[in-house]
Amino acid sequence: MADIMSKEDRKKTMSRITRKSKLEDQVSKALWARGYRFRKNVKNLRGTPDIAIKKYKVVIFIDSCYWHACPLHGSVPKTNTEFWKNKFEKNKARDKRDREYYEEKGWNIMRIWSHDLKKNVFEDTIDSIVRFIEESKYEVESP
Repeated sequence: MADIMSKEDRKKTMSRITRKSKLEDQVSKALWARGYRFRKNVKNLRGTPDIAIKKYKVVIFIDSCYWHACPLHGSVPKTNTEFWKNKFEKNKARDKRDREYYEEKGWNIMRIWSHDLKKNVFEDTIDSIVRFIEESKYEVESP
């Protein structure tokens, strides 16, 4: 199926996609309400983590099923498929490099799929983030 937009219109539409999502805002509000203090979209950390707590060496990435090629929900568009396959492979390779970088530096990295933050499992996912932060906090504080 052909794209219903002209190339110029598609480019304009795609340029309006922001780095920040509603899910990131919801996660931030939930963690803030539980007393956790952090920075969002930290540009001076590799990969611009969605949430970072430098004190505990914690970075959290919230990955969209589309852009990060979720094995459950990711799909390749029917037009320009070769471009999109390459794009998604590059995204996955970058995610892997970022993970390896943080692990080598002794940081605790957590990646969350956007589908884990849907209504029915949102609180469970927040609970798992809290456990992750607490475990990371313990590692940094214990000798």
